[in-house]
Order: sequence, then structure tokens, then C-alpha cells
Amino acid sequence: MSRLFVIVGLGNPGAKYAETRHNAGFWFVDLLAKRSQAVFRKQSKLHAEIVKTQLHGQDCILAKPTKFMNNSGLAVRAITDYYKVASDRLLVAYDELDLAAGISRLKVGGGHGGHNGLRDIFHHLPDHGFLRLRIGIGRPGHKDAVTGYVLSRASSQQELLLRQAVSKSADVMVDVLGGDLPKAMKDLHTGEVSP
Repeated sequence: MSRLFVIVGLGNPGAKYAETRHNAGFWFVDLLAKRSQAVFRKQSKLHAEIVKTQLHGQDCILAKPTKFMNNSGLAVRAITDYYKVASDRLLVAYDELDLAAGISRLKVGGGHGGHNGLRDIFHHLPDHGFLRLRIGIGRPGHKDAVTGYVLSRASSQQELLLRQAVSKSADVMVDVLGGDLPKAMKDLHTGEVSP
């Protein structure tokens, strides 16, 4: 198996969705690419925009599926198969209704929590023990409003919180990629970056 680390951000392709809450996962990998001065290229056979880069001394593949959120699994399976990456070398970043805006959490394994992108990944991947980065976007007042909420842009104040959470999440990748997941979790979850 490859020692590459694959980081997939979930979102919807196209300018119409670029700034919506549902694209928080894209924002995360976009920031990682920007920090490493890497540029995404469309890879049709992998159903994603891909860039191979180095982050904190670790060879990484950053990916944004070019299929819509509900079909994310096709890209994730194609990428992990192509690069021969096991689930313990995969991180999937996505928007999370059950966390308030400004909060992000790392976790290993677990269910899909009703997230359509994750649900489709579960359908395509035999091993669900991959690392997840859940980027909080908060909930609308009523469950019937969820679709419109995730597919719309946040208020300027909420977007600032989302962008801060994405930035903080990118900051702890040094420990995730360095193999110290407990430290990354502690720093991200307590909001204090320890030396």
C-alpha cells in the first residue's frame, strides 16, 4: 500500500455552489493547496480535481470530486484505488449540521450521520474507518429548511466563523500528517494550539 496521504474535500462543483455552506470541505482543501502553492487539475478518470503536493513533509493528494455531493463516493473510490491508499491514509472533510459554525472536529470512523456525501462514500468504500474532518455550519430553525440552508451562502458573520474553523483545521494538519492525531484533536477541539 502507498504511503501517500489522501485528503478529499466534499462539495458541489461549479461557481453556483462555490460559496455555499455545503462546500466547506472544498474550502478546506483549497486552503491546503493555497498554502503549499499547488494548483488543482481536472482528472476525468478519477472524477475529481487533483493535486499532488507536500504538506509538512508528507506526500499528499488533495482532491475535490467533480460529481455532485450525492455522488462523491465514485471519486473517493477511484482515487483510493488508483493511488492504492488504505482507509487509515484517507481524510474526508465535509460540512456538519450538528456542529455550530466556527467549530470543527476530527474523528475516526463512525456513521454517516445522514450526510449524503458520506452516505455515498460508504456505499463505494468497504472500509469506513477513515478520518473525518467535520466543519460545523450549524442548523437552520427547521429540518424542512436544511436543503435550502446548506445550498445557500452563510451570512458574512457566519462565513467568517466558517473560514476561521477551516483555517484552524488546516493548522492542525501538521500533527495529523506527522502521526500525532491525539495532539491534533486536542488542539482543534480545545481551540488552543500547543507548541
